[in-house]
Amino acid sequence: MADPMKIRANVVGDSTEVKVLMSHEMETGQRKDAQGKVIPAWFIQNVRVVHNDKVVLAAQWGPSVAKNPFLSFKFKGGAKGDKIRITWVDNHNDTRTDEATIA
Repeated sequence: MADPMKIRANVVGDSTEVKVLMSHEMETGQRKDAQGKVIPAWFIQNVRVVHNDKVVLAAQWGPSVAKNPFLSFKFKGGAKGDKIRITWVDNHNDTRTDEATIA
């Protein structure tokens, strides 16, 4: 299983700013190893962020996203002490979910 995501969420004015660092190899399926064999594609396909049971961000990614992707976004609402839950699913159906408290 992948390492936990590093998540920071802060209230800035009337919106909440979220920054996430995800741990994932993100292989495109186009590189070759030392023996010349193609390294199979392995990348995050779906990212979903939930605040108070409401989806505030849903994204579909492809193989061109960098290794250990960084995601930063803002959404309206959110208060100090609220929880946000971030889930990703990759093309091998591996999944990771982590939570953070808004500061």
